[in-house]
Amino acid sequence: LQGIFVLGLPYALLHSGYSGLFLIISSAALCCYTGKILIACLYEENEDGQLIRVRDTYEDIANACCNMLSPKLGGIVVNVTQVMELIMTCILYLVVSGNLLSHSFPHIPVTEKAWSVIAFVTLLPCVFIKTLKIVSKLSQLCSLVHFIIILVVMTYCLTQTHQWSWAKFRLSIEFEDFLVSVGVIIFSYTSQIFLPTLEGNMKNPGEFKCMLNWTHFFACVLKTTFALTAFLTWGKETKEVITDNLPSFLQTVVNLCLLAKALLSYPLPFFAATEIICACISRGNRSSYRSPLFSLGVRGSFLLLTLLMAMFIPHFALLMGLTGSVTGAAMTFLLPSIFHLKLKWKKLSFLEKCADISGFVLGFLCSLAGIVCSIRGLLEVFG
Repeated sequence: LQGIFVLGLPYALLHSGYSGLFLIISSAALCCYTGKILIACLYEENEDGQLIRVRDTYEDIANACCNMLSPKLGGIVVNVTQVMELIMTCILYLVVSGNLLSHSFPHIPVTEKAWSVIAFVTLLPCVFIKTLKIVSKLSQLCSLVHFIIILVVMTYCLTQTHQWSWAKFRLSIEFEDFLVSVGVIIFSYTSQIFLPTLEGNMKNPGEFKCMLNWTHFFACVLKTTFALTAFLTWGKETKEVITDNLPSFLQTVVNLCLLAKALLSYPLPFFAATEIICACISRGNRSSYRSPLFSLGVRGSFLLLTLLMAMFIPHFALLMGLTGSVTGAAMTFLLPSIFHLKLKWKKLSFLEKCADISGFVLGFLCSLAGIVCSIRGLLEVFG
């Protein structure tokens, strides 16, 4: 919930004004809700009225909903969507790593792509990751680095309080700029892909809702505080990545911290994607899935694929925006809402049905707006 997207929130406020603050808060509530209803779809009541976990993955939920059309159709759609988004996320971290290294050491005659290869080499041990426990340790380190970055930026901002002025906020907004802000804010909260696995690995799954409430609450408070203090400091001079606004002596330190964060963030989407791929490939032959050599081959191939795509796909950022607009909104809003309505319709109250339908409509509009903006950007690039 505290990814690199957070660094773009002050820029989102520049284009959305007061409505951006409302979006940061409302997005936290909505993403928390869709996370809960997604996990609710894993459970069914038995004869005694007790909730029993009858499904394990996002794929199982999709198959249950599309069973009338085809027993496997829903799972195929969800798996393809998940893997696409996870691949794009992994590639993003490699691209960002190369960019940060080139900016941190501008005097070294190495191209940005060559820096990406160097970052790739440091990620080779990922092929040996077998359990979520290892990923969780790396994620803890990632969180620590993230808070160091936030602390540095906010400390500097607090030394500039004499420049703050609420007059910097915009009352009127341009529609296209507002759509960009919506994308940055909403997708800074997305975590639905990982939730079924996370809930299934909890020592006490009964605490899942409480955990989701508190994590989204603290994420909302931190993001609002961070975005507000940074925007009040730089106003119209706010850049797309807020660390670019820092003085040069702080930029290098923060860029190196961002590099560490990007590299430590890579294992989570990498692990999730390779687990899905291994499960799909070996479905007809479970013994091959248990083979260490098979798993190692899948992880190694996936790792190499992300490097090749990061190196050779032109205008990757725009293509990622196009894909993310479809997959991100679908996995976060569209599919959880549809699945919840399909599986729990008879047990839902009127307000719950309205909330699910609202989530579906919002997800559709976000996807549509993101697709239009991304295609326009691609058309401009290709002339």
